Amino acid sequence: MAITSSIATTSFSSCVGGEDYGMFMKKVQPLMNVKIGKAVRSRTMMGNVNDGKGLFAPIVVITRNIVGKKRFNQLRGKAIALHSQVITEFCKSIGADQKQRQGLIRLAKKNGEKLGFLA
Repeated sequence: MAITSSIATTSFSSCVGGEDYGMFMKKVQPLMNVKIGKAVRSRTMMGNVNDGKGLFAPIVVITRNIVGKKRFNQLRGKAIALHSQVITEFCKSIGADQKQRQGLIRLAKKNGEKLGFLA
């Protein structure tokens, strides 16, 4: 059973809101000719709001350029881990609970961002 072109056009045009199929295709055709290139995956980056700002930001940037990004990130990770350990020991000595310790670590991170240590 074959459907003729005029019947298909009529039924399709009624679906499109009464527009003529030819007019519809003229509007849609430029959209169909768009070439799709290679998909680019956006990189999720943990951006710093104060990037390049802060008292220590220039020193941090110069050090990162001299040492290299990979080695710099290793050193930064070790420094952050050491600082977290110091905060944890401090909290143990004063009897602060886990929630207060987490709050102090978050505060240290915010202060580090403001001062430019995370630039």
